Amino acid sequence: MTTKVGRYKTPEESGRITPPIPDDVRRSPSWWGPMSIGLLLLGLLICLLNWITLLPGAYSPWYLLAGFGVGAVGFAMLAKFH
Repeated sequence: MTTKVGRYKTPEESGRITPPIPDDVRRSPSWWGPMSIGLLLLGLLICLLNWITLLPGAYSPWYLLAGFGVGAVGFAMLAKFH
């Protein structure tokens, strides 16, 4: 009688197989995608309005920072989208 060892065992034989994740756990909520795209566009809009000085207080680096921050949140949400 020979026993398999190491790489010659199948994952099921060695007990090292990960069960699949159910689809309802892996799916993002239905509002996740539109919200993340909306945040990306809002960040872009803030940066553009700051650039053409339509926001109150003329040009300010704080508006630019806020625009990049909102866009970064939208991008981070898209990175977690399923």
